[in-house]
Amino acid sequence: MLELGRKQKLTVINSAKQGVYLAENKESKDKVLLPAKQCDDNLSVGDEIEVFLYLDSEDRIIATIREPMLTLGNIAVLTVSSVTRIGAFLDWGLEKDLFLPYKQQTVKVKEGDKVLCALYIDKSNRLAATMKVYDYLETTDKYKKGDEVFGRVYEISDNFGAFVAVDDMYSALIPKKELFSEIYVGDMKKFRVIDVRDDGKITLAIRQPAYIQTDEDAIKVLKVIREFDGVLPFNDKASPETIKREFSMSKNEFKRAVGKLYKERKIEITEKSIRLI
Repeated sequence: MLELGRKQKLTVINSAKQGVYLAENKESKDKVLLPAKQCDDNLSVGDEIEVFLYLDSEDRIIATIREPMLTLGNIAVLTVSSVTRIGAFLDWGLEKDLFLPYKQQTVKVKEGDKVLCALYIDKSNRLAATMKVYDYLETTDKYKKGDEVFGRVYEISDNFGAFVAVDDMYSALIPKKELFSEIYVGDMKKFRVIDVRDDGKITLAIRQPAYIQTDEDAIKVLKVIREFDGVLPFNDKASPETIKREFSMSKNEFKRAVGKLYKERKIEITEKSIRLI
């Protein structure tokens, strides 16, 4: 059986001007062309060769000895080669670019973007890419709480938070409550592991533990106060929305930073403001 989107070993059953025809064996009815420009001069009937099967520009199944960057059911980071009215096309190492439909994009892409995607067969029996890779990611027990990891953001949900592929292969989530700084699909960042679930899925945080983060936050708060000419027009009782907008941190993180500055006698807190001393 010829398997679209996969590498497989096939046998040369006959040759022609346009190339050689391959099949599982001589008795197989299904055969596929390996174009002449990809045929070795020493390739003969009966020889076995490993090829990748995909569709050419006329949607005919065809074989290639070129190495694809992505195979069926797997994930890889590919570069957007062009964007058209029907979707985007990705460079995956073959002559014909891989189609990425608009409906399979978790964010609109542009030429030159690098996107994490998976390969699947669509309803028209064509190979296509999807950026919705949640079901293709693996789980792991190689990380523990407190570890720092690198991950790529591949989808952002208003309900759940930001979905991340750690090392471009492991399933992870930054919960919505941890999203206090701007983050975008495609971002490749360092994150902190705050939990590894029993099923191997990872929970991440963007920020450092409080005992480390507070020093950085205090510096940031001082900078913002100076930008307000030394008087912040609200105090540590401000709404979480105001604090997130101005500082990209939670209310508790803001209160810890303000408390540190107050103890160091760098600020004074009034009923309606915070002032530099």
